[in-house]
Amino acid sequence: MSLTQDPHYQSLERWFRDQAGSLSMRDMFQQDPDRFTSFSTTLQTDDGEILLDYSKNLINQEVMDMLIALAKSRGVEEARERMFSGEKINFTEGRAVLHVALRNRSNTPIQVDGKDVMPEVNRVLDKMKAFCLRVRSGEWKGFSGKNITDVVNIGIGGSDLGPLMVTEALKPYSAGGPKVWFVSNIDGTHMAKTLNQLNAETTLFIIASKTFTTQETITNAESARDWFLKTANDKSAVAKHFVALSTNAVSDGSNTDTRC
Repeated sequence: MSLTQDPHYQSLERWFRDQAGSLSMRDMFQQDPDRFTSFSTTLQTDDGEILLDYSKNLINQEVMDMLIALAKSRGVEEARERMFSGEKINFTEGRAVLHVALRNRSNTPIQVDGKDVMPEVNRVLDKMKAFCLRVRSGEWKGFSGKNITDVVNIGIGGSDLGPLMVTEALKPYSAGGPKVWFVSNIDGTHMAKTLNQLNAETTLFIIASKTFTTQETITNAESARDWFLKTANDKSAVAKHFVALSTNAVSDGSNTDTRC
């Protein structure tokens, strides 16, 4: 049964058509002094609280009940459990969906094909942290011995939007460090405008691609490398300014540093 054929979806559709226009945010808060408490939740973390406030949406308890009923009808709970158990629910690639493992700070075992993936996840996260500290502290130097002042992320889709969102969201809490740039557009103007503001001696490029088969990313990476070599004039210097972020362990032949 498709989503639009689900009776719970059709109930929501009817409700929206018949009653949504009558909802008033001001009236709902006046009629229910506890609306904020009823339509918000707080996640407790080791680093503080994260508030999810959905009280300012045009919903009421009747709508919430219908939304939850629809989610149950569509099997969202079962899919959630399958994801957390390490089942291969990514059917297009035949693999588990393991972003939950990256956020599993309790280190509760997550089994995939009978193996707990958490030790490997923690190893990679520790490696990433150590690399970031090397760049931020000035231990990682450019080819001329200067500290890195700018980091350019070259990627597309999830290799661009996720890092960009996190960087923008946490910008008010930054304690300094390199300035971060993002290039995703295949249009050369985006790359050219970015490079025009950078110094090749103090710029680090991160080439983010899950498989290194994304043409837009490869094209932009090659443009960045050509720009860099005009200053460095030494291919061996590329490894100090280009690092690869990928699930593909095979070298892409671009002289990027694979140790970080």
